[in-house]
Amino acid sequence: MLSDSVLPDSVLPDVPIPPDLSARYTRSSAGRAWLGSLPALLASRLEQWHLEVDLAPGSFPWSGHGGLVIPVRQEDGLPAALKIAFPHDEAKVERHALVLWGGRGAVVLLASDTGSCAMLLERLDAERSLADLPLDHAAQVWGGLMRQLLLAPDHRPEWQEFTHIAARAEQWSDDLPADWEQLGRPLPRWLLEAALEVCQTRGAVGRRSARDFLVHTDLHFLNILARPGTSGALPFPAGYAAIDPQPMIGEPEFAVAPLLWNRLADLPADRPGPALLRRCHDFSTAAGLDPDVAREWAIAREVENALGYAGQGHRADLARSLWVASTLAGNTLDGLPHPHSLPEPGQGG
Repeated sequence: MLSDSVLPDSVLPDVPIPPDLSARYTRSSAGRAWLGSLPALLASRLEQWHLEVDLAPGSFPWSGHGGLVIPVRQEDGLPAALKIAFPHDEAKVERHALVLWGGRGAVVLLASDTGSCAMLLERLDAERSLADLPLDHAAQVWGGLMRQLLLAPDHRPEWQEFTHIAARAEQWSDDLPADWEQLGRPLPRWLLEAALEVCQTRGAVGRRSARDFLVHTDLHFLNILARPGTSGALPFPAGYAAIDPQPMIGEPEFAVAPLLWNRLADLPADRPGPALLRRCHDFSTAAGLDPDVAREWAIAREVENALGYAGQGHRADLARSLWVASTLAGNTLDGLPHPHSLPEPGQGG
């Protein structure tokens, strides 16, 4: 097989790079190098796994924040999806989580290549996600999938690859106060202290507890796709699968937070705060999780997000995180925009 670096131009596949992905990775030398390597990487994986690109002429492949997903056909004609991710910590451990789940609640891993962060995956319906379902139906699907994804550690070597949530909380205990000071105290002290209390209590309890599971830490609505051939109108977990897990080990309630900073426009206009708390309760209980623990972890995660947005100058995203964190902490900050006017993650600035 030809190596990734010596493939001649005549055998490189003509797959266009989505503009958003290109713009994101042209900002750094590492990103530009990765973009430049994509044609050869793609050609090599197509050859290695005997695949053909199954992309309509003139159309772009799918892409997320950290990689490219190309629809392909396998040697037997069956559909699949070829994912090539920018090499980073989360991408490097994704395949280990998918091996452990074995398609139960998550997309099926068909093959992987460690060196290029490439994976051959079951092809899901990229046009149908949990974002398309009403929230009461979405809670049923999310809860069912979450129950399937909750694996307790065992003897398999893949478990050694994941970071512990409690260790992340310990790190935040040091980092959050320092970042808060360095950034000019962009949120009230009481909200920072609420996050630190979570880190100090849940983090310590989580490290000692027997409730350690493999946790999909980015299980929001767009990261749950329908399986082809299933009706998008039916809220059955078997018809959906999770993607892009960003896996860690720890308390499963850590997974609820992304549901609370997405789809804010679906909250009722007159009483959005109580509705956000009800959403936390409904999704948590659908998965058999503790709503109070989920709320606490979401406060810590959103304060960490808020400081990140403050450092990047993303004021609209900062406002969203402050609204969610302070509302979950029981004291919605004054002067913030109504949640209906706040951007979805990835759409702010």
